[in-house]
Amino acid sequence: MGSPAAGILARAADLAEAGRPFVLATVVAVARPTSAKPGARGIIHPDGTIEGWVGGSCAQPSVIAEALRALADGEPRLLRLSAEQPTESRRADGIIDLVMTCHSGGTLEIFIEPQLPSPELWVVGVTPIARSLAELGMRAGWQVTAIDPSASGDLFPDGVRVHVARDFDGLDALGSPYVVVASQGQWDEEALVAALGRDVAYVGLVASARRAAAVAEYLELVGVPAERRAALRAPCGLDLGGVGAAEVALSVLAELVQVRRGRAPFVAMPGPATLAGSVAASTAVTPATFAAPSLVAAPAASPERGAGEEIILVDPVCGMHVDPADVRHIADHEGRTYAFCCAGCRTRFSKNPARYLALA
Repeated sequence: MGSPAAGILARAADLAEAGRPFVLATVVAVARPTSAKPGARGIIHPDGTIEGWVGGSCAQPSVIAEALRALADGEPRLLRLSAEQPTESRRADGIIDLVMTCHSGGTLEIFIEPQLPSPELWVVGVTPIARSLAELGMRAGWQVTAIDPSASGDLFPDGVRVHVARDFDGLDALGSPYVVVASQGQWDEEALVAALGRDVAYVGLVASARRAAAVAEYLELVGVPAERRAALRAPCGLDLGGVGAAEVALSVLAELVQVRRGRAPFVAMPGPATLAGSVAASTAVTPATFAAPSLVAAPAASPERGAGEEIILVDPVCGMHVDPADVRHIADHEGRTYAFCCAGCRTRFSKNPARYLALA
């Protein structure tokens, strides 16, 4: 029969294999009287429960609180719990001194080590930026999924999961995924509505400032609540002055690392990034329940339309010519059918057709 500490290590291995986040706490030194001994271990779960033994009722609340902070920021720490107030001569970098209020006395030093599964990155699109981001993310240790109806294994490196669809249906994540929409106008709006309707850690859009403003207007028009729209980083990525797909992808990945490590200067709602530095790291984020209106997913044009029902392939909002082989966004008005380059143009037209037809 193995020791209790060995059992905790076996349990930790099982949790890690299952991709479950937890904190491994190890007693590294004691000054008696204490109930724990060097080498004692415990596992703290995101809900604040603990398996194992790292000290009695005096120590456990402080250990759990620091463990939850470690889950939020991903940083290990060494705790020193004592009945005495810390002095300047006893302080050291990397040690967190905590005062125990119990009368039993003694000192405990406990190493807190967060065990976090590899973060999941969902990249929307097959553009050069999307492909570069997928490759960089995988090399940095992220679990990457490429999402696009045109996606294929030939476009992405080995190890990148490919989801050939124009939605996120059937995609599951152990944690809250980080979503970057890099389809560059192909289906930005639909992807963002889908992403903002899930429990996500981050949602970013690769776009110009002008394009980002148009997308933000679209999200408001279709009824995405303000608190969900606040999640969107658009344009996303750090301002590194990058040129070309690889450098732009690097700037996006740098921002993802900032969010993951709790160092981002902005609040990325909703998701674990909002919990950085918070004691309540186990607070669950409730997925959005808003219903995207029918404007979001317009039906494809029917090939059975008669001669009098031909689709007008010039987008009346932006003037772009729509490829007849890829008509996805349409709207009927006064007996005529109009095609649009994107969901945003279709939504704006549906709100006020006369405005755009007068300009045609």
